[in-house]
Amino acid sequence: MSADDPEHVTVAPDGRPLEEQPVWRQEFPIDWPQSEYVSRREFTRLLLVTSFAFVVGQTYIVVSSLLRQHQSALPVAEIAATNELPINGVKLFAYPAAKDPCVLIHLSSGEYVAYGQKCTHLSCPVIPQPEKGIIQCPCHEGKFNVTTGSVISGPPNRPLPRITLDVRDGRIYATGIEGGLL
Repeated sequence: MSADDPEHVTVAPDGRPLEEQPVWRQEFPIDWPQSEYVSRREFTRLLLVTSFAFVVGQTYIVVSSLLRQHQSALPVAEIAATNELPINGVKLFAYPAAKDPCVLIHLSSGEYVAYGQKCTHLSCPVIPQPEKGIIQCPCHEGKFNVTTGSVISGPPNRPLPRITLDVRDGRIYATGIEGGLL
């Protein structure tokens, strides 16, 4: 590059030569074409650093996902007695931790089902309506099937996470989660 090349020499906005410019511009001349020039080596270095950052990020996601899967099994937690809930009755509980709201429903068929109480769209609390056969999200009118937890209508695109239950000796226990984390 030549200093005489007009593409590579900055011209002051008022068009006067450098000697006639104010003192501040003479002391701090910025040659914009030169400062914006990026060599292939610098560009390649930027690509390598960015690619490395993406690889590190993806590796972190994979490792943290594997660690979550290999954590100890979820605890068994007692939810209720079978005689506590009438047909179409509902009980709120927390599983596996106190911060994870869930809902237990006694279906008209006599079967018990439990789901995470957060809508899979934007985590609004869902409201079970077993007599209508739905679990409704009031935020965006999402509806889930009360028997399966699958989406009936609305913006949610995934079913509710189902809590696996074990009924023994007149007690209902939560034993795990199907369909992802709460």
